[in-house]
Amino acid sequence: MAARVGCRRSSSQAAVVALLAAALLLLLLFDLSEGSTIGVCYGRNADDLPTPDKVAKLVQQHNIKYVRIYDANIDVLKAFANTGVELMIGVTNSDLLLFSQFQTNADTWLKNNILPYYPATKITYITVGAEVTEAPGNVSALVVPAMQNIFSSLKKAGLHKKITVSTTHSLGILSRSFPPSAGAFNSSFASFLKPLLEFLADNQSPFMIDIYPYYAYRDSANNVSLDYALFQSSSEVVDPNTGLLYMNMLDAQIDALYFALTALNFRTIKVMVTETGWPSKGAAKETAATPDNAETYNTNLIRHVINDTGTPAKPGEELDIYIFSLFNENRKPGMDSERNWGLFYPDETSVYNLDFTGTTIVAPNVGTNSTNSSGATTWCIASSTASQLDLQSALDWACGQGNVDCTEIQPSQPCYQPDTLVSHASFAFNSYYQQNGATDIACGFGGSGIKVTKNPSYDNCIYATAATINTTRNNVTAATVATSSPPLISFATCVSQMSVYQGSSMESPVEHQVVVGYCMRIAVFVVSAACEDAIPTVIHPFCREYHNH
Repeated sequence: MAARVGCRRSSSQAAVVALLAAALLLLLLFDLSEGSTIGVCYGRNADDLPTPDKVAKLVQQHNIKYVRIYDANIDVLKAFANTGVELMIGVTNSDLLLFSQFQTNADTWLKNNILPYYPATKITYITVGAEVTEAPGNVSALVVPAMQNIFSSLKKAGLHKKITVSTTHSLGILSRSFPPSAGAFNSSFASFLKPLLEFLADNQSPFMIDIYPYYAYRDSANNVSLDYALFQSSSEVVDPNTGLLYMNMLDAQIDALYFALTALNFRTIKVMVTETGWPSKGAAKETAATPDNAETYNTNLIRHVINDTGTPAKPGEELDIYIFSLFNENRKPGMDSERNWGLFYPDETSVYNLDFTGTTIVAPNVGTNSTNSSGATTWCIASSTASQLDLQSALDWACGQGNVDCTEIQPSQPCYQPDTLVSHASFAFNSYYQQNGATDIACGFGGSGIKVTKNPSYDNCIYATAATINTTRNNVTAATVATSSPPLISFATCVSQMSVYQGSSMESPVEHQVVVGYCMRIAVFVVSAACEDAIPTVIHPFCREYHNH
């Protein structure tokens, strides 16, 4: 269980910056993820919403960096000017005919609705139509011609590499989504999909999908676990074809789409989730639509996304996801839940508390996530199906960079016997899991960890819980907890923060240590992962230097 603690313990800011720079170089050289993003959908199907300028201020106050709107409303575009917020704007289904018929219509729209506000308003995506396969009438045939005309207009203006064109879909675009490896597109959409996928692949545009685990649970509660839908599952769902382990429904649904794309030989198209979320209120029979469940889903979603873990079929692949929706919208038709997806009430007060971006360095919410939705305490142990190599690597990481005290599994200590890799890894995995908020992410270990509800303690070997961890931390400051917590922000964010702190005066030595220590762990993780798992040491000189340390 040797760990390279020499590098990890360095407190020199110069060393941190150098290591960050080297890790960033590796990311660039080997085309690794640039970091996942969380955005919010700004729907306006209501008659009591604040004005767009107030909305823009609210978005900034809560550090929301990405916003999706469903049209190109001029007042909204003006309101978000010079805010730095990236906007995804939309062409409505009712306008598809206009844009598909004549190139001049697209040219005029761009000239009048986009160019006057760009780049002060940072428009990065244009969605052409929304869930057209669900829309009444045969409008799907209009989508690709409209996309091509808008793309041509952007190209004429020199913006085709700055503003990406795509269209959004419901999960109904798939005829099968379980198991994920059997994901397949509905054959009735074949004539629409072929030119669409060719356009996306040719122009490096993402396949945009709206995914709602809430509906899957609501409509099939006997087959879908609430914990699985809420990112709180204590057991994995195994894809029988691939052996991949799924701990939440969203990952499974995203991977089903990736497998469907692969089946049609479109392997380079990335998936972007343009809507997901959970309602905070519903009709009497919508028992899962509660503020607690909505907060749980979106909090766990954000942690999952910004941790850059990807999905089981696409580990490390960036996930760009938009939460629906910014406000409750009182004019939406349908069941009560349809009008209660908002993160905010129209008076701008929060429906529940949520950290939208995770860009601040925060302590994990110790104790609040150590139970599943039924209230049972959970532990994290090593999977008996994990390989010896995977277990050893995960154990080394937990006892090294993971900052777990592994004294208890040393010879003559209470948890040394049985002297097996699974037993030792289970103790270390659980310690890391409990001291880092008892979240699904903290029990990942590359698929080697699983959550259980039965206490694995035995004899004098006591497995910690979030409550016992919290008790031992009564005298630990939030800053200290933050420096010992797992990376909850992306590497790119850390680099950004370091650039801010570099050369500036820290308010206190504690603040300095928080930033330096936190980013050091991220850098070491990135570098060690690249050097140990991806790059032969004989090829890359930096890796040879890394191993010398």
